[in-house]
Amino acid sequence: MSQQKALVKDYMTKNVISVSPNNSPEEVLKLMKKSNHNGYPVEDENGQLVGMVSAFDFVVKDWSDRIEDLMTKDIVVANENLSINDASRVMFRKGISRMPVINSEGKLVGIITNTDMVRSHIERSTPNKVEYFKKTMEQLYGMKTKKEHMLVDTNKLRPTQDRVYADELEGRMYELKRGLAEPAIVVKTGERYILVDGHHRCVAAKKLGCKKIDAYVIDLGQDIKLGMEKTADKAGIRTFEDIKIIDDDKHPLIALTESLQDVERR
Repeated sequence: MSQQKALVKDYMTKNVISVSPNNSPEEVLKLMKKSNHNGYPVEDENGQLVGMVSAFDFVVKDWSDRIEDLMTKDIVVANENLSINDASRVMFRKGISRMPVINSEGKLVGIITNTDMVRSHIERSTPNKVEYFKKTMEQLYGMKTKKEHMLVDTNKLRPTQDRVYADELEGRMYELKRGLAEPAIVVKTGERYILVDGHHRCVAAKKLGCKKIDAYVIDLGQDIKLGMEKTADKAGIRTFEDIKIIDDDKHPLIALTESLQDVERR
């Protein structure tokens, strides 16, 4: 997918909850509370998209007993074959966080959100980084490697980093809960899985009780003791329990950014 144009239909949510123009506001409010969504597409009896209703409509519009009177009828929709880049531009320009998606017949087939846009960016950018690392390993060790996108048992991973930052860890936990965390990068050498990139993600996964982590695995096809393994051995880093969580300082990049802002204020 990273080498082809990513389309809305590749990332949209397909199982969309919709409501009817004849639903009462009370019914929709109960649905909002139950589903934890604050807006829904409105479909008529023929399955045609006729509007959108959100919590905002209940606040700013005069009360009515029918959703048809409260819903927004002039809405922005995306065709399922629209590119993700074009869809994100439309959403940014219109200041909206979600768009209903229709097919060529005008039927509702999904909904695309800002969260889906972030996920599409992660899934398209990470493979490029992995491919660069894969080529580096091949040049360094003079061999051909195999790449596989798979779930890896977190208990099998050998960490190579001695510390993670509490604020960054909190962010990764937030991403994991919402399916936004990019895959880790792992090297398989012999029967060992060496974690190269994604220590905050993996520690967060362990804390959340996740038994597996999404990862790109570069398989060397033979047993080679990597330099990063030797460094981890010297530092006594063999399991995730050996990693120190730094909670009295912020991630270096965050600290740097705030320092620069402090300088600008002077």
